[in-house]
Amino acid sequence: MAISGNGDHQLKRIVLPSGKTIEVVYFSSNGPIDPVVEEEAMARVEQPVEAPEPPAVSPPSEHDLHVCPGCESDLVYPVQWEEADESHWHIVLRCPNCEWNENGVFTQDVCDRFDDELERGTDALTRDYKRLVTANLAEEIDRFAHALEVGGILPEDF
Repeated sequence: MAISGNGDHQLKRIVLPSGKTIEVVYFSSNGPIDPVVEEEAMARVEQPVEAPEPPAVSPPSEHDLHVCPGCESDLVYPVQWEEADESHWHIVLRCPNCEWNENGVFTQDVCDRFDDELERGTDALTRDYKRLVTANLAEEIDRFAHALEVGGILPEDF
């Protein structure tokens, strides 16, 4: 907790109970730091920090998170998510069908079911994409073979 002065300011290093060190800069044109003010500030810094209250949890829903309560579409997806605490997630949901949005805190179990459904949707999209690419490539190969048969491709085309 050393104080060093340098003209119009003073620097004080404070070691917190957690072991972290902070530096406090006091700007003063009236001279040294008032000892009473310093003691009050130190008393506030050294008090233990109370744990934050756990986030409010949305009431349990009768439907899964991927189903829109407005239009019953099963295309609801997460826009943003972050861990609220050890067993809850804060998630912003959106339905692309009716533009419904929800901002809530959900239990890990509900989020696990939602994650499983999102994984199934990703797998379905991947399968459809591969089928589409294969169909497009097959069509392109057929057109190229037909062009070769009818003489539509000549050596000067290359």
